[in-house]
Amino acid sequence: MSGLKLQGAMTALVTPFTRDGAVDFECVKKLVDWQIEQGINGIVTMGTTGESPTLSHEDHDKVIQITVQQAAGRVPVIAGTGSNATDEAVRLTEEAKKAGADACLVVNPYYNKPSQEGLYQHFAKIAAIGVPIVLYNIPSRTGINMTPETVARLFKDFDSVVAIKEATGSLDQASAIASLCDIVILSGDDSLTLPLMSIGAKGCISVTSNVAPKLVLGITNSALKGDFEAARVAHLKSYTFHKTMFVETNPQPVKAAMQLRGLCDDTCRLPMISASDETKGVLRELLVEYNLLD
Repeated sequence: MSGLKLQGAMTALVTPFTRDGAVDFECVKKLVDWQIEQGINGIVTMGTTGESPTLSHEDHDKVIQITVQQAAGRVPVIAGTGSNATDEAVRLTEEAKKAGADACLVVNPYYNKPSQEGLYQHFAKIAAIGVPIVLYNIPSRTGINMTPETVARLFKDFDSVVAIKEATGSLDQASAIASLCDIVILSGDDSLTLPLMSIGAKGCISVTSNVAPKLVLGITNSALKGDFEAARVAHLKSYTFHKTMFVETNPQPVKAAMQLRGLCDDTCRLPMISASDETKGVLRELLVEYNLLD
């Protein structure tokens, strides 16, 4: 779809909650503004990092609406609208389209474990809505892998399928996709952003950039300019940071780091919980080491 440019560092934004577990919509606005001020290239809301499975449909829709309104066209907003029920994914995608989202991030239907033909038909129904679709392949969360052949088939059959968030952790899988079609590939693993960009990926959807946007931009900005030596230096500099964001299940560590930086509360919704005191100690040391905390 013409005019939409999905590249660079895009933040998989957390959903901030108050201490009593309500969505902190005012904090959502502040986080959107801060991300844009830091130079981020796009915002992804209601994805894995946004704890989307724990939100009601009403809150899910509202977070997307507020994010789009607050971004006000300054950067693209990609709305997470996936579900393991095709009808529900269709409804979420239609609502995101009405809200003005620039694209929708649609995860493989989790738990069901459909066949590749089932995956194709699932995404075909969503693609028919007409909003740009970013496929989201994360087998560690969904229990199913979308093959490169299915990705290429969807890309070739539907103009609305424009990109894929590649979170298989496999450079071979990303290489196979790139060899079969020209879909925009976005890294779904911070530590693999540079390797994926070396084979043609256009950027990443990042967890780390919630708390340290410039670390991630150091990689993507350089790689997009073709300066892979500078990108390599930035990659190695940030590697430990990326890995530490996953010492517990995402988004527990990144929310704890954000609280330490005064960006939002670290409250998660069950079954996710706040990071352990031990992890918080590690995060504090990390932020000091990277000059992000006094």
